[in-house]
Amino acid sequence: MKKKTNGVQSVDRAISILDQLEKSSVPLGVTEISKRLDLHKSTVFGLLSTLENRGFVSQCQESGKYKLGLRLFELGRRVQENMDLRAQVNPYLKSLVERFQETAHLVVKNNNDVVYIDKVDGPQAIRMYSQIGRSTPIHCTGVGKALLAFLPESEQEKILESIELHPFTHKTITDKDVLKKELSEIKKRGYSIDDEEIEIGLRCIGVPILDHNGIAVASISIAGPTTRMTNEKVNMIIEPLKEAAMCISETLGFKPSIK
Repeated sequence: MKKKTNGVQSVDRAISILDQLEKSSVPLGVTEISKRLDLHKSTVFGLLSTLENRGFVSQCQESGKYKLGLRLFELGRRVQENMDLRAQVNPYLKSLVERFQETAHLVVKNNNDVVYIDKVDGPQAIRMYSQIGRSTPIHCTGVGKALLAFLPESEQEKILESIELHPFTHKTITDKDVLKKELSEIKKRGYSIDDEEIEIGLRCIGVPILDHNGIAVASISIAGPTTRMTNEKVNMIIEPLKEAAMCISETLGFKPSIK
């Protein structure tokens, strides 16, 4: 175990023990943890005793091994309750609107659809399908496809099996194999494009917001009329939109892999 150049060593070691228990699918004993962290068994036992007294770990009566305690669940629930996604994301939407002068959205999944939970209109906003509180199909919107692409494969497959790919325009994807291929491409590049798939004259770029497991919990987008959302403008928007989504994702615990 590497020594830290600053911070409190005992706290760092206690957190490392919690990390090991979180990674393990089964309870761990003192000896196992000691070997994994290269710490003396007496040190591990003392830290576990303290963590158990505070409810952060619990000891299995039969095996004597340790697992995560309910106190962590309580803290996690409190963090989740205090985390108002809409309040967190809104400043980013406003900043994007100010920069690109187009409308920004925030959606979350609602069964097999997505629902708009925030919208910031651009100064030249046009009337469009999106409204706060309105559910919209997941398969033909930028925000919907971005979210769908970053769901677990089993959940994505379940949704694709149960939905009907209703054609809203002549550009709507109605073939599930074609949609699956596009979702794969979206996951590779990190963004989706709705090119008049739900509404003629409307173009939208969507990017997912990811949780600590890299699973989409929401998505954001920039949308506007095709007359203004040219290929050149779309290319200008993509990276700033992805950067905003990444900043939000990191507050939810997502850690991007370092390549």
